[in-house]
Amino acid sequence: MGQEMADPAGIRQESEQFALRSALLVPAPAERAFEVFTGALAQWWVVEYTWSGPEQLADLGVEPRAGGMLYEIGPHGFRCDWGRVLNWDPPERLVFTWQIGADRAPVPDPAKASEVEVLFHRDGPERTRVEVEHRHFDRHGEAAEGYRQALTAGWHELLTRYAARVADRDAG
Repeated sequence: MGQEMADPAGIRQESEQFALRSALLVPAPAERAFEVFTGALAQWWVVEYTWSGPEQLADLGVEPRAGGMLYEIGPHGFRCDWGRVLNWDPPERLVFTWQIGADRAPVPDPAKASEVEVLFHRDGPERTRVEVEHRHFDRHGEAAEGYRQALTAGWHELLTRYAARVADRDAG
């Protein structure tokens, strides 16, 4: 099938030509896992991955509805939308476009964007299995395979930070 990797942090990743799947268990009910993923993005996303950078990033978020945008707000209120919510089904499922090209430039045409699906499966009252599938890398053209490889490491870092944020019971 694909190449599978596991690591000590408990994040499992599997890839195939135009898709990457990551999975992890987080110590929280599905409602909290979903809320941290969508409502606290600015608290766990790697700010070095933003266009504004750590010094100038004002906000990073998800508009909580189908058709809502994933966005970054930088200096002087500058806003860059980098995805659109396709499916909003809390606390079980989120699907959005990934409108960032392999060259890190915004991709205004959603038909040329990849897609991310996040599933939140209850695994008891205080645990949730989170599965992230980033698919349709072929839509990014010739850079598709290199981009998928780069985002394998990128998603690992993002999900490591996400899991730590979910586990932080003092965090909102």
